[in-house]
Amino acid sequence: MNMTQLERMKNDNGFIAALDQSGGSTPKALAMYGISEEAYVDEAEMFQMVHEMRSRIIKSTAFTKERILAAILFKKTMDLKVNGKYTADYLWETKGILSILKVDRGLMDLNNGVQLMKPIPNLDELLVRAKERHIFGTKMRSVIKEANEQGIKAIVDQQFEIGRAISAAGFIPILEPEVDIHTPNKEMAEFILRKEILEQLKTLDVNCKIIFKLTIPSVDNYYEEIIKHPNIVRVVALSGGYSRKEANEKLARNQKLIASFSRALTEGLNANQSDSEFDDMLDKSIQSIYDASIK
Repeated sequence: MNMTQLERMKNDNGFIAALDQSGGSTPKALAMYGISEEAYVDEAEMFQMVHEMRSRIIKSTAFTKERILAAILFKKTMDLKVNGKYTADYLWETKGILSILKVDRGLMDLNNGVQLMKPIPNLDELLVRAKERHIFGTKMRSVIKEANEQGIKAIVDQQFEIGRAISAAGFIPILEPEVDIHTPNKEMAEFILRKEILEQLKTLDVNCKIIFKLTIPSVDNYYEEIIKHPNIVRVVALSGGYSRKEANEKLARNQKLIASFSRALTEGLNANQSDSEFDDMLDKSIQSIYDASIK
């Protein structure tokens, strides 16, 4: 573990940029960026185009360590290069920004009101390669759609089980048990989630450090006890389908909760913008998210 990077993540101001759209979400991300499915003929071309989009964001003069703590990367992005350097090396050596790797393989079918993560085959081998690529941490997502105690407990148990293994391999895992913003009785789902997280935190070794990525809660500052827990490096918030304006407004009401936005970060960016137009739009987006994160 790079202690300089750990101290930066724990103590510096800023937020995490989520640039980890995977195969399923990439066409939508490209469409929002102004690139239709007719523009590429196969998956290889699609991933090349999304890498070019991500590279443009990363290389932008607006994308700076003063406001961005880390970037979450898709597996293919980790193995591709930006200006001749592997993406994580470019981010850290050129920008002073940490890299986090999305390791989950998608979601299982809905059961007990939740979608658990699919099994993650060859995780050990992936973590070995991540270490070679100088990755700081990992991220894995599961989804809660109902206030179902059995389902939510299963999600938290799964997140912590895999998180422990990732921590033992020398990374800081981000556990992401997302509560869908359209969940009926979202407050009850968040009550159950908080209870299960706090119970699991009691079982962690003092040296096991983790980050949580959670939906912005219905009740302001609802995750304060988790944020203050000694095993927690940070708690970050996903935008969850809210517009950037709405996500920022909700985030700003939650002290010590910082952003880890994806769609809300790239909202308004377009492949046809000039570099100055692109940088200006990204700068405004980053500044608004940064301001909401430090309130």
